[in-house]
Amino acid sequence: MSKASKPAFHFHLDLHSGMPVYRQIVDQVRGAVASGALRAGDQLPTVRQLAVDLEVNPNTVVRAYRELEYDGLLETHQGTGTFISDQKMPRAADERQRQLAQIVSDAVARAGAAGFTVQDLLDQLRATANESNRRR
Repeated sequence: MSKASKPAFHFHLDLHSGMPVYRQIVDQVRGAVASGALRAGDQLPTVRQLAVDLEVNPNTVVRAYRELEYDGLLETHQGTGTFISDQKMPRAADERQRQLAQIVSDAVARAGAAGFTVQDLLDQLRATANESNRRR
């Protein structure tokens, strides 16, 4: 599938989740990169365009993009836009494990609060992984 025919990645906010909007943007970009929905070189919307699309303050998008840039996941090129970086930021194994454990813990807690079981969460993770693999 060429980049031209690749469907655009879409952000979805949950304003009732209690999670800050900038954090939702950051997590969605990281998740999209991890799943292969976004790849190195893919362009993200401009700050202004994403703020309009999501109906949020542009400063919220700036904060999210800055954090992703700081982490090495995004690159901003003046005049051309913001892109997914092709640099892989090495992390210590224990830091990666701690971060993954936190993500899992957060997902289990949010799923439980919404009335889902851990098995429901696992089933959805498998379905998402299978969908991502089919798109590749």
